[in-house]
Amino acid sequence: MNTLDRQKDMLNIINDEILTYLRKYAGKEMYKPMEYSLKAGGKRFRPMIMLLMCEALSGKYEDAMPFAVAMECIHTYSLIHDDLPSMDNDDLRRGMPTCHIKFNEATAVLAGDGLLNIAFEIMLDKLKNNFEKRYLDAIYCIAIASGTNGMIKGQALDIDAEGKNISEDELFDIYENKTGKLILASIKCGAIIGGASIEQLKIIEDIAYKLGIAFQIQDDILDIEGNQQEIGKPLNSDLKNNKSTYVSIYGMEKSKNDYKELSSKVLENLRNLHLDNKDIYHYIKKLINRTN
Repeated sequence: MNTLDRQKDMLNIINDEILTYLRKYAGKEMYKPMEYSLKAGGKRFRPMIMLLMCEALSGKYEDAMPFAVAMECIHTYSLIHDDLPSMDNDDLRRGMPTCHIKFNEATAVLAGDGLLNIAFEIMLDKLKNNFEKRYLDAIYCIAIASGTNGMIKGQALDIDAEGKNISEDELFDIYENKTGKLILASIKCGAIIGGASIEQLKIIEDIAYKLGIAFQIQDDILDIEGNQQEIGKPLNSDLKNNKSTYVSIYGMEKSKNDYKELSSKVLENLRNLHLDNKDIYHYIKKLINRTN
């Protein structure tokens, strides 16, 4: 199976597993809005890099699957809440009406809350049934990354920065937490479950940090220059919300150059781990060239 076919196969597996876990854990009252949001599409980037990193180090990805599904539940909950009128007030997500438009605002809040709780039910069930330190470490990693010292912190900083001229340090603090921490947790959890050494984890954390910043810079670029149909939401949404971005602070040329430099260092570090013949390398290389 070639790399592209393998990635499509893995994406199908992830999508099937997400719905399997949702059917098992979701109460009937909230099933439809949670299913709607989870099925709205997306690259499944975070579960994919977790599974592929685990597989690259251990030769199999199955042990990481509950954590990959949990990560996508957490990411989806964050998108539901991010789209709310009290946050970014977006009507479209991945080309479809956002959860609060499809249902209503209260239902969207509860759907997000439900997905966050389901994520931890899934992970704790895995730990309860197979008590290993690597699973405990993975849960802790995800909890920190998604909490008030991670993604939620980044969202709070992002809201506070609206309409203000912020410094480079403040912008990177937003990017590192709002986007970067979940990316870090995804790669790191895959490595932890896959049996990475302390030395490998240090390099993997650097990969994740640079990839997270690069990912956000690319989002800022695509918000201006992207194809609305491919992106699945209106262009210039950051401008509409009066947000400072990498592009607004540094300009398009520097943003593109810095993105290329960060991306190049990510691939270099993967080669340093001797992973350039693994699917994780080819997947991240393809991701770097994304247009949505």
